[in-house]
Amino acid sequence: MDKKLQNLALRSQLLRAVRDFFYRHDFIEVETPVRIGAPAPEEYIEAIASENAFLRTSPELEMKCLLADGAEKIFQIGSCFRAGEFGRKHRSEFTMLEYYASGWEYRRLADFTAKMLADAAIAVTGKSNISYAGKSYDFTDVEYITVAEAFAKYAGVSVSEAEKLDLFDELMVTKIEPELGKKGITFLCDYPADRASLARLSPQDKSVAQRWEMYVAGIELANAFGELTDGVEQKKRFRAAAEFRRKQGMAEYPEAEKFLRALDKGLPESSGCALGVDRLAMLICDAWDIGDVRA
Repeated sequence: MDKKLQNLALRSQLLRAVRDFFYRHDFIEVETPVRIGAPAPEEYIEAIASENAFLRTSPELEMKCLLADGAEKIFQIGSCFRAGEFGRKHRSEFTMLEYYASGWEYRRLADFTAKMLADAAIAVTGKSNISYAGKSYDFTDVEYITVAEAFAKYAGVSVSEAEKLDLFDELMVTKIEPELGKKGITFLCDYPADRASLARLSPQDKSVAQRWEMYVAGIELANAFGELTDGVEQKKRFRAAAEFRRKQGMAEYPEAEKFLRALDKGLPESSGCALGVDRLAMLICDAWDIGDVRA
């Protein structure tokens, strides 16, 4: 069989295993619109216009509206779109797994996510460890490191120093990410408060937000938040992000009125995660490029 067809067969098994995991844990699979009226005004992500609407960059806002309506545990697998993204780990169209659990703390969601990856690997390959680019990675080998710890350990500077020198993103890409997930799964936790626009702040330390990203083999697979439920604070952050976008010459979005109404109605304490299915399939298939695991 052609190598790409083999990869697509493994990807199919992976999707079935992921769905089975969520079903076993009593999640409901949902489907929200791909074409939406108002994306979240994110500072470094550009939505693709579609006539008088936009193709979603994520189903996040629509799924949070379901939480406000009373949904407790939901997940979705589907296409998302971001303008100007192309590379071995990026495409303008990609497949996202997104899931939310009402009443869950963000570290609990991380533990759940690690268990999902290990179970999926076992279902597809028969074992929890995979071989990628000539190295072995065990999905039951899980570590947690804070952003502050990672900068001190791998970049040799503090987070505040990196931000003061405008080197946070550069050091993250060149010094920190290559060191993450070297044996299995690494959760990079507790981002600076100004780098998590939809996350709640830590009750213990208001300078950081309840956000983690998950890495395997230096590849970012997922991004998660302890969700911000304060409507006033969320509107303030959206206004700040919209002003940043305006100064950068990025597209202006309409206000996400439905989502903001949901916040006013009451979003439950919850956590949510967005996971790149294509990147996970790359790891499972030992493929170098996303194009090798997509039709």
